[in-house]
Amino acid sequence: MSLSAPTPPTILVDADACPVKDEIYRVAERHGAHVRVVSNSPFRVPMSERVRRVVVSDSFDAADDWIAENADARSVVVTADILLAERCLKAGARVLKHDGREFDAASIGSAIATRAIMEDLRAGMDGVGGGPPPFSKADRSKFLQALDRVLVRMARG
Repeated sequence: MSLSAPTPPTILVDADACPVKDEIYRVAERHGAHVRVVSNSPFRVPMSERVRRVVVSDSFDAADDWIAENADARSVVVTADILLAERCLKAGARVLKHDGREFDAASIGSAIATRAIMEDLRAGMDGVGGGPPPFSKADRSKFLQALDRVLVRMARG
């Protein structure tokens, strides 16, 4: 009786506005993970059997729909989109923001509520608003650590 190795995890990247694609490729290579870079327009990806570009139609939410439909318990989804994160969590995937924060069942509800409140506030300000803080080196470092930690946990089962 032989035990087969588990299927390598797949990192599904919501590629539009993702500032950590290069970091994802490096960590994925180290862990033997597959990467799917999903977007409405082509992105350059490394020449690798493990990395694939997935270009979807330019219809609204086409990239999100593809990611959610392909997310499962062997997936890590990288996105800042809270509603996509919720869909992927329901499919059993692990979900990381670009700054390394992990969405989980305990945090997604409050993230959705905060998103709705912020949307209402922005609507009342007639387009005046700041947006998210600039992406920093510390955010990049936290993301690298978080992705590595998630892939190590997945490898251990």
